[in-house]
Amino acid sequence: MGALSERTEDTMDLGVEQFGLSGRTALVTGAGRGVGAGIAHVLAAAGATVAVNDLHAARADSVVDAITGAGGAAVACPFDVTDGDGTAEALARVADLVGDVDILVHNAGIPDGGGRPNRFVDMPSSDWQLQIDLNLAAMMRMVQSVLPRQIENGWGRIVQISSGASSQGLPIGVGAYGAAKAGSEGLIRHLGVECGPHGVTANALALGLMEGLGRADDPAVQKMIRGIPIGRLGTGADVGAAILWLCSEAGGLVNAQVIHLNGGTVFGR
Repeated sequence: MGALSERTEDTMDLGVEQFGLSGRTALVTGAGRGVGAGIAHVLAAAGATVAVNDLHAARADSVVDAITGAGGAAVACPFDVTDGDGTAEALARVADLVGDVDILVHNAGIPDGGGRPNRFVDMPSSDWQLQIDLNLAAMMRMVQSVLPRQIENGWGRIVQISSGASSQGLPIGVGAYGAAKAGSEGLIRHLGVECGPHGVTANALALGLMEGLGRADDPAVQKMIRGIPIGRLGTGADVGAAILWLCSEAGGLVNAQVIHLNGGTVFGR
């Protein structure tokens, strides 16, 4: 009973200190709206200082204002994650503002304007190259920029926002997007193995259908919702909560995983 009692007490001690992020810094890309904004809000509420990235400065500023207005700590860092030189300069500014990036959440994944779904056979090479640049190359660049200091500090969290399109063929013209996301998931698995011994974990969340697809009373949206076992679309707060777990001390055992966050949806059903 002694060992069981000690383990029970350990479990009961799980609380703010285990799930809190006080003293940590987080960089969330594509955080000026939608899921990214939800992630930024959750991490800030847990005590992290959040660097809010977006392609558009006004969107990043708006999220920062909302976070600081609620008592959190955040700074805006607008830049284009597909611009190698611009990213390097922006990350240097982030380091000056908030210090080392303990937590990297690469959420940016939808091209400005929403992208153009198209069958791959008809897709211009510029369209699929944009998906590779944003969803794979940019992620690799961001990770390689923050990883050395995470390893040196002996602690870090990398979370890639992926999609169910990475593992399920879909007839909706997102083949290049799915291919890029699949590549990012492959890198995550290798990063987790390479970096785990240094106190750095790497995981991906493959999202299902999220809010923002259209009006809630749209028949097409209602049809999609009926295909989700829990009966609703996901939210930025849902994704933020999952990331908070992965980035907390309580989630430290989770590494090199791709977790499907979709309410039980089976794509293509």
